[in-house]
Amino acid sequence: MRRNRATIVAACFALLAVPLGAQVTYERILNADDEPGNWLTYSRTYDSQHHSPLDQINRENVGDLELKWVFQARSLEKFEMTPLVVDGVIYAVQMPNDVVALDAVTGRRFWEYRHILEGKANTCCGRINRGLAILGETLYMGTIDGKLVALDAKTGAVVFSKQIVDPTGGYSLTHAPLVLKDKLILGSAGGEYGIRGFLVALDPKNGDELWRFNIIPGPGEPGHETWSGDSWKRGGGSIWLTGSYDPDLNLTYWGTGNPAPDWNGDVRLGDNLYTDSVVALNPDTGELKWYFQFTPHDEWDWDAVQIPVLVDREWEGKQRKLMMWANRNGFFYVLDRETGEFLQGKNFVDVTWAKGLDENGRPIKIPEASPTREGTRVSPAVQGGTNWYSPAYSAKTGLFYVSAWEYSSVYHKGDPLYTRGNRYVGSLPHGVWPNTMKDSEEQQGHGAIRALSPSTGDMEWEFAMTGIGETGILSTAGDILITGSREGYMLVLDSFTGKNLVSINLGGICSASPVTFTAGGEQRIAVSSGSAMFVFGLRE
Repeated sequence: MRRNRATIVAACFALLAVPLGAQVTYERILNADDEPGNWLTYSRTYDSQHHSPLDQINRENVGDLELKWVFQARSLEKFEMTPLVVDGVIYAVQMPNDVVALDAVTGRRFWEYRHILEGKANTCCGRINRGLAILGETLYMGTIDGKLVALDAKTGAVVFSKQIVDPTGGYSLTHAPLVLKDKLILGSAGGEYGIRGFLVALDPKNGDELWRFNIIPGPGEPGHETWSGDSWKRGGGSIWLTGSYDPDLNLTYWGTGNPAPDWNGDVRLGDNLYTDSVVALNPDTGELKWYFQFTPHDEWDWDAVQIPVLVDREWEGKQRKLMMWANRNGFFYVLDRETGEFLQGKNFVDVTWAKGLDENGRPIKIPEASPTREGTRVSPAVQGGTNWYSPAYSAKTGLFYVSAWEYSSVYHKGDPLYTRGNRYVGSLPHGVWPNTMKDSEEQQGHGAIRALSPSTGDMEWEFAMTGIGETGILSTAGDILITGSREGYMLVLDSFTGKNLVSINLGGICSASPVTFTAGGEQRIAVSSGSAMFVFGLRE
């Protein structure tokens, strides 16, 4: 009866079935710029630039924005999901794993799927979901109790539900799957529970596994020698953000999570591959083409699960295929995405754990910055110089935009104890917290939106915020950036100068990345705040 409840709810809404247009093929997603009014995958395009060609709303008229409608979720938890927008229909996730289909013009609800969690679901940082994938007429969602759920996009009816990971072992699924050709790419969260992270390709027809890449290599696999003893068995390396894809190179790029335990590296000596890395994989086979590790033997919990931003532009007089990455460890990197070659790295926030990067991009660590039992104060803080929220890139300005945090934490080392399904972090009970030494205003930290020059790594401008920012950034051809703040403001900035053009208080923490789309021929902007999604357009 419990399983049927979700189907019954969907059936009740079936009378309002979605007027879905053409099927969402891989080719449509591949050519997303041909239909900028839609948002067909997590970052809109496979290059993950989080930029929209729409320009009806621009820096000249953005002051005329007005609220068109609001979707209020039942959950009181904050949104971290990025909705899909397909042919006039918005597909969104209510926390933790309920899906709704909404009319993009009016916000009217077409259908709702309510997921019934089975058993215990372990999540380190909230019962959240970051989004969906669509292929054909089917939506796909990973759940915090470890399932891949496939839904009919027209009615919300369950097509299939398959157990992918075991939540009792600390595994969960929180990111939006990535559709690549005839496969779904998905990875497991749970790095704070001593999991062994991996990426898998699944068959969209039934969820069957087609290939697997282990983030933590086992015996006989390259990189296994970077783990001392049997620490690889519980080495972390989670996946909780959607990767990117270069169709010309046929490579998909994914950021990987921290090694476990977080703050005591004594039990896992070595570089701990492939944690805190970007891995470039052949999506047809799962074969590793190259990797780059940002923080070898991480002792500060600086996951490299930021979004890989792919850009084709001139580099030192030649056109190159680049990857840009503002990392949680405080450094901004430029890599050659064909080979993984390190081209440039420069800190974009205050960094006190490393003197800099060597010629290969490896950090030159400061030994005194490691966690101690007494506590060691280090910048950036445990949340990093940035975190999971989407950066953006505009070819028009040539700038990379990132939500940055300037503050430090006191890092403690404790004695880790692994018990299956429980936290495995290697820290004293009071853990690692920001602002534990408030002897000056500076040490309390602040947030900022920063525009970085990819050529030099220098900051071109910043928009400082009194609090900490944790919202993704959307760039548009209207020369604006849309973002939000922890205080609940939707912010619109001039993408060339950082000037604040619009501030609207929406009342709740803004965490999810904004999106833009067309509804009824008019451009709309959707921003989530608290447990509601607000949709804006120009005043008529």
